Amino acid sequence: QLQLDESGGGSVRPGGSLTLSCGTSSTKFPLDYYAIGWFRQAPGKEREGVACIGSSSKSTQTAVPVQGRFTISRHNIKNTVNLQMNDLEPEDTGVYYCAARIVVPTCSLSLTDYDYWGQGTQVTVSS
Repeated sequence: QLQLDESGGGSVRPGGSLTLSCGTSSTKFPLDYYAIGWFRQAPGKEREGVACIGSSSKSTQTAVPVQGRFTISRHNIKNTVNLQMNDLEPEDTGVYYCAARIVVPTCSLSLTDYDYWGQGTQVTVSS
């Protein structure tokens, strides 16, 4: 069982930036073995995919609403996957989750393609 932990959420004004981090205390396999997806869920809305990165960074995808503003990357020394979020908008408000599936070079923004989920971190964008 892989346990994922998100961090880095908070409250910012529109136009601000945040960096979310997804890590694990599991030592069986490094996160580089897993495809990692970032998802978000706004109040009253369904959870949606935001960005993903394939195992060994073979692929990346970014959802249309955040293209040009959000970047997903790996920090293999720290064993984390980061989501850099710039130029944040109120519509980016929600709980952000990271998810993982082992050995998937081509990542997906579909919720059903992931086996392990973190507990989420709140992001609030408001003036």
